[in-house]
Amino acid sequence: MSNVTILKRAEPRRTWSGEEKAALLAEIDAEGGKVRLVARRHRISESLLYNWRSAGKAEAAGLAPPAFIPLGVVSGANPAKPVPRRHSSGGAIEIALPDGARINVGAGVNEAALARVLRAMKAVT
Repeated sequence: MSNVTILKRAEPRRTWSGEEKAALLAEIDAEGGKVRLVARRHRISESLLYNWRSAGKAEAAGLAPPAFIPLGVVSGANPAKPVPRRHSSGGAIEIALPDGARINVGAGVNEAALARVLRAMKAVT
């Protein structure tokens, strides 16, 4: 068995105020839109600046950020009760297991991956 070293952040994650974000975005505009230069200068990720810029544009356009839809498990569900099928093109198939679990796959599914999933499902049941 090999030795494993677990690394963690040396410093806590930084939080940015709205004023700091606005100043950095203004600096990008002053640099002619060159995100890379500003990111290097302040030692922050380019993707962070791109995310802030996208969020600012969406806010200016009046778009709300996407909301998550709550998802839950229905207790007391009857596995013998048929589940409505969603019809799709492309040769999709549904595999119904004896315990009521269902697996839907498309015609282009990787056979080796599907075999691993089915073996795992069999081991669980």
